[in-house]
Amino acid sequence: MELKRKSECALHGVGVRPDYLVGRRLEQAVASWHLHGSDAPSGPLDVWLIDSKAVATHITTGSDWCLIVETSDPFAGYDMAESGRVEVAPISGEIPFADHLGETVLAVSEESVPGSGRIALEITFDSGRVRCETWSGDLRLSSK
Repeated sequence: MELKRKSECALHGVGVRPDYLVGRRLEQAVASWHLHGSDAPSGPLDVWLIDSKAVATHITTGSDWCLIVETSDPFAGYDMAESGRVEVAPISGEIPFADHLGETVLAVSEESVPGSGRIALEITFDSGRVRCETWSGDLRLSSK
């Protein structure tokens, strides 16, 4: 019987090991937001980090509350009729990654829970760190 990697999610698999980001510069960050009527946007739902080698690293949460890290290009926004819409756009100052645009990734670390897979990812830059984590099924980003 093959042993599962500690960061493997039962529903979504392992995804990518984000240590390939080390030494790459963060060129752009894109995020998706849920908008509904006049309510404040909720999210971000997804974040894509586009590095100096033009690779887009997608960070989001899975339906089983794991943290998914994969390589994929940002998708287009879409309409959900009476449930609102999802917009996808380059980030601005409200997302912690905005403070690190143009900086090189110095280190990455992951946290996992057996049976649940990856639950957090921390990316270190010269000027600080950004923590991505799943919390009750939502993507949470914070600066350290």
